[in-house]
Amino acid sequence: MKIIAPLSRLAEIEPLSAAGADEFYCSVVPDDWLSRFGTSATSRRPFGNLPNDTDLEIALKMTHDLGKKLSLVMNAQNYTAEQIECLRRLAARFAKEGGDALIIGDPALLSLIAAENYDMGLHVSSIAACRNKHSASFYGDLGATRIIFPRDMTLKEMHRICAANPKLQFEAFVLNDGCVFEEGVCHTIHLPGKLGGAICMDNYAYNYKRSDGLPLSAEESHELSDNDAHYAKWLWYRFGCGFSVTEEGYPFGPCGLCAMWNLKDFGLHSVKIAGRDAPLERKVKSVDLVRMQRDFMNGGHRESACSAFAQGIRKRPDLCHHGLMCYYPDALR
Repeated sequence: MKIIAPLSRLAEIEPLSAAGADEFYCSVVPDDWLSRFGTSATSRRPFGNLPNDTDLEIALKMTHDLGKKLSLVMNAQNYTAEQIECLRRLAARFAKEGGDALIIGDPALLSLIAAENYDMGLHVSSIAACRNKHSASFYGDLGATRIIFPRDMTLKEMHRICAANPKLQFEAFVLNDGCVFEEGVCHTIHLPGKLGGAICMDNYAYNYKRSDGLPLSAEESHELSDNDAHYAKWLWYRFGCGFSVTEEGYPFGPCGLCAMWNLKDFGLHSVKIAGRDAPLERKVKSVDLVRMQRDFMNGGHRESACSAFAQGIRKRPDLCHHGLMCYYPDALR
């Protein structure tokens, strides 16, 4: 099972490779994109891109020299017709330079690029929300070679889809970045913190009123307050346990380490570490964390031992027991 690491700067390639990354994924802002369209959003993460075409070319050479693969992300929520044409030209250049795969979120763009028959993989982004065997088959018919599962799938759902589509590769998230809403239907943007941050990280104050105009009872007020407290707690886990790390620098937050044994068992090709816009140290520690779990699994240990090892690496098994930090809480059961 391969480890897929996020990339946003050339200087990250060698340390992430040394930590155990097998493949990389990145996005780029083409040289003429910003001036033409007034935005850097060639992908879902407009602030985690390689800055220009030259860097992408260098990144390909560096990853290939290390025996690794590089995928280019094209998964913004929406594109204009002009932007799609620009991305098609970018895809042609990437293929000519030896690119390994494109990660695409839009079915129309996928179909158009597949028709060119480039010698590279076509991966369906989690943004496309492929959640059943029929949608996986649909994307396969369009030309996809790999499906990246969206967050919050159950192990049973993923297993069923993999079994029904043996010709496709599959990939799932394993660490960092938990979307609060369904990412496939989210049309907001992730602003920098100084501009308000992601809309899902809201701190709105809510005022509750009864539809019949009567005042809230003490019991109703208590239940609503209790619900808000539980939601705030859930948000804290979804956003990296307050973006905290261990003394060694290993990140807390959304995690699928316990489920890696199951994912490997039903033939998943790779596990993906999210966070292209994260600092290099966090990326390296994330790759290291996933590699340790994979090495332990490859040592022939049973599922229960692998789960216990995963929960013990960061020395805070208490954060795992209720499942709020889990991508796949059914692994705990």
